[in-house]
This record gives sequence, structure tokens and C-alpha cells, in this order.
Amino acid sequence: MEKLRDRLHQYWLLARFDKPIGILILLWPTLWALWIASDGRPDIMVLTVFVLGVVLMRAAGCVINDYADKDFDPHVDRTKLRPIAAGKVNPKEALVVFVVLCLTAFGLVLLMNWYTIALSFVGAFLAASYPFMKRFTHLPQAYLGMAFGFAVPMAFAAQTNHIPLVAWILYLAVLLWALVYDTMYAMVDIDDDLKIGVKSTAILFGNRVREITGALQLVILGLLIAVGQMQQLGWPYYVGLGVAAALSVYQQVLIFHYHKPSCFKAFLNNNWFGLAVFAGLVLDYL
Repeated sequence: MEKLRDRLHQYWLLARFDKPIGILILLWPTLWALWIASDGRPDIMVLTVFVLGVVLMRAAGCVINDYADKDFDPHVDRTKLRPIAAGKVNPKEALVVFVVLCLTAFGLVLLMNWYTIALSFVGAFLAASYPFMKRFTHLPQAYLGMAFGFAVPMAFAAQTNHIPLVAWILYLAVLLWALVYDTMYAMVDIDDDLKIGVKSTAILFGNRVREITGALQLVILGLLIAVGQMQQLGWPYYVGLGVAAALSVYQQVLIFHYHKPSCFKAFLNNNWFGLAVFAGLVLDYL
């Protein structure tokens, strides 16, 4: 019994259930999309499936990420104690956990319409292939955005059986948002990444990382304003965007001196960015 409890604990850590920030950052744009697609009244079944799907697929993404990075993580201070890197879970076990999580999520998707089921294969491919991108391109953060943001068109498909132009504009905003916050995250590991040969936008942008992320944050806010105009949203939504804009400025202040703990704090602060936009949507539709 004690051995089983230990295995389950290691799997819990492997799936990063002890660190819910990743779930929240993935959940906010999913909720944005569901609220817009449903005019503020999402179907309860759709909402439940997508919330549980976010939890499961984020966990699956963490597992396959650690499997892909099993040769890198032992050499990085921040990741050397992860279950695979520390030898607590072997890679084959991790693959089994990954498959179980994906199959459970797919079981939930089967409750949706055929359009959403078809799109889920694209989403699953993006999530499973993302961890390997850092070997081949300096833009793995953009690929992460493609994977994380794919819940947006899926949410519209599930709620309306249609993906309008506004959904793709929102998808682009979410893609760029993930690129920005994951670049801030990558700034924490930049020394280790350079040493072991892992690529990232933090390395690609170099000394221009503040200017580029700042410009991207302006583009993101512009896209979110365009979404509001297309949906004829009112002042509560724009108040939410105003708070999100202030948080973006604060994040730039945090990363200004490239201080690693502050860069990580900037990454974490994006949870409040996501919440601010969602709160604006909820209040507007109410």
C-alpha cells in the first residue's frame, strides 16, 4: 500500500498537479472563447468537458515534456529534481501515464460534436510534439502558443459547430500571449539552455527581449480590442483590458534588469492577466 501511494505521488508530481499555475494559464483563454462563443451562457456539458480537458491535457503535456527532456533536465538546476530526472519515475512509466491522460481526455471529447472530435486530433498532435521543438527551432514558445491556444477554435466548434473569424483573431492573441509569457519563463533558464544547447525565444531575442515582448503585448491588446469591437462588447470588457494592460506594464518592469526571480514572477503574473480579461467578459455579458 505504501509503495502504491508513493507511485501515485510521483505521478502527481510528474503531471505537475502540485503547480496549478499552468492549468490556470491554459484555462483562461479557453473560458474567454467559451464565453464569447455562447454570448456569456456556455452549455454546462461543454464547459465541464473543456475545464476537465484543460486539466488533463496540461498534465499530459507536462509528462511528455519531461519525457522529451529526460536527458536535459538533470543538468538544469530548476528541473533536476523532477521525477524522471531524479530517477523516481522511469521513462516507460511516464509514457504510460501520458497515454492514460490522453485517452481520458479523448473520452471526454467524445461527448462533443464530430467537428470538435476531429479538431481534438490536431490539438493532441500539437501538445505531444511541442516538447521536441526546442531541439530544432528558436521559436518553441510560438509552437507552445499554437498548442495552448488550440482550445479556442475547439471551444467555438463545440459551442456553435462553427469557427468564425473572431475565433481565429482570439486564437492569434492567445498564441502571442503564450509566446510572451513563455519567453519570460525561458529567461529564467537561459544560462542552462545555452550550456546544453536548447533553443528558445529568450536566446533568439537576446538583448532585445524587452522591446520585442513589449511590442507583442501591444499587439495582443490590439487583437483583444478587435475581438471586443467585433462582438460589440461594452465598457466592463474594456476595463478588464485596461487592467490587463497595466499588468503587462508591470511585467515589463519585472523583466527590465533580467533578474531571474523577477522574470519568473513576471511569468506567474500572467495568471492575473488572463483573469482580468475573463472578469471583463463575465461582467460585460452579465
